[in-house]
Amino acid sequence: MKKSFIITLILTSLISLNSCTDLTENVLDEASATGLTDKQAADGNIAPVYARLPDLFTHTNYFAIQEISTDEAILPYRGGTDWGDNGIYIALHQHTHTSTDPNIRNTWLVLAQGISRAVTALNTLPTIKDSNAKIYIAEARGMRAYYNMLMLDLFGLVFVKEDAEAVSQILRGEQALEYVKNELLAVEPDLLTTVGPGRLTKGAVWGLLARLYLNAAVYRDRFATQFTFKPEDMDKVVEYSDKIISSNQYQLSKDYFSIFNDNNHDNKELIFAVDQRAELNGHNRLAYFSISGDQFPLPAFPAANGTDGPAITPDFYRTWVNAYAPNDPAGVDPRFYKKNMTIPADSCMAASDIVMDRGILRGQQYGLLRVNGAFVRCGNNYRVGKLFYVTRNRPTLPVSFPEQVDFSVAGSNYNTGYRVLKYEFGKKSQSGRNLGDADIAIVRLADVYLMRAEAKLRKGNDAASALADVNTVRASRTSGAPALTSMNLDLLLRERGFELYWEMVRRSDLVRFGKYEGTWTEKTNADKLKRVFPIPQTAIDGASNLPGYLKQNEGY
Repeated sequence: MKKSFIITLILTSLISLNSCTDLTENVLDEASATGLTDKQAADGNIAPVYARLPDLFTHTNYFAIQEISTDEAILPYRGGTDWGDNGIYIALHQHTHTSTDPNIRNTWLVLAQGISRAVTALNTLPTIKDSNAKIYIAEARGMRAYYNMLMLDLFGLVFVKEDAEAVSQILRGEQALEYVKNELLAVEPDLLTTVGPGRLTKGAVWGLLARLYLNAAVYRDRFATQFTFKPEDMDKVVEYSDKIISSNQYQLSKDYFSIFNDNNHDNKELIFAVDQRAELNGHNRLAYFSISGDQFPLPAFPAANGTDGPAITPDFYRTWVNAYAPNDPAGVDPRFYKKNMTIPADSCMAASDIVMDRGILRGQQYGLLRVNGAFVRCGNNYRVGKLFYVTRNRPTLPVSFPEQVDFSVAGSNYNTGYRVLKYEFGKKSQSGRNLGDADIAIVRLADVYLMRAEAKLRKGNDAASALADVNTVRASRTSGAPALTSMNLDLLLRERGFELYWEMVRRSDLVRFGKYEGTWTEKTNADKLKRVFPIPQTAIDGASNLPGYLKQNEGY
């Protein structure tokens, strides 16, 4: 029975597997299943534990609830016809979301499935006689802790489960925090350092522990008027950050946007990331989500375009302007914008020269011109020029992004708001949505420096060292941003925004800094109970046969 179970698991999971470093995908048929090796069985049990990460880090799951709920991103009802979705994105931004929100529900489901798959692997791997089994057990246990860490951050609880057939125990507050911490500490000795960012390594666990300790005050007392950051917690943030930095295994990238290129798997700034190299579950949605439906980045694929999704808020944009006035931030900070293509009006360009600009996109956009579903050619080259909203049947509306974006009719037009193209548009993406090869950063070295700086500031006795950490990050980029001369928590939060925008950490940052109840764009809700999301109603209904087992979060 056990062997049959293992074979079934491999057959059903590997088809949807997103490749993990050194884990070979073997799709086995009935004939070959009887000859299953221990290595194939071990690989087939750990791989599904990672396989849902690409689904978690999509535009309408983790990204939506971590970014659109903050002062960084806003998604209006575009043109009155697109992204309405029964008002869920407006509600997320205004903090009026409910327990029936599908993005919240889907994020919960992916996390729950990740925990379940980890438990299944932990129940099976000890029976497999493969040399990698001990490492895989540590990875599965660590990934269970990571999924639970996200559950704790988003929903205020964790699920403790050892036996796949048992009912999970639910922990909250201090108990939940201690559980995640102890699980990560338990697996660290057995993890490797040499398997790349797509698998859980010692460095990844050090980064997650630093993040956990940094947010410990929030997790202990979620709705506190003022969080108490214990000095011993901040010492641990520094300790684990030091481990990463002093390991010399990771490096700050000189080219900021190369961290987000579609060939970034070997970028030494990545410590832990969603591995998207395989053409299975890899997606391109973090690239296509924000840009215009009339921006077509790939000459080879006339159906690969943007979707006119979220823009950055004027509030977030103004943090850049205020930091660098009277200069344009694009000319001062290499993290704001990278110009890749200069297009005179109505030019002809070779396909290899057509590369979209990156970062925060403002004003009139230029690119490939498309007529009747095909790009306009000039011999072997392509016609490029000023873009209009042809795909939206508004051919007189220029694809020109203004700063203003809000939920008014004018502010919700297709073109409103500055857009973000941080992750490179995948070169294989035939639809704009699929086949993204860029690994998605979960923990990277710049974040580690900034976490260490924040911990030093919160201890209140090492502002000079915190300033040095921040300036190390700023100076590391080619034509780096000018050094700062002072440092405090407000500047540190601003710096985290400049470095980590669009990377799905903003909500957690705002909560920790006491800013999540603030006002931005059209959001005025100051209810501190919104610091956690509601448990999906479907989950509560599904547990209804266990009275009192799954209690809804306060305020929902």
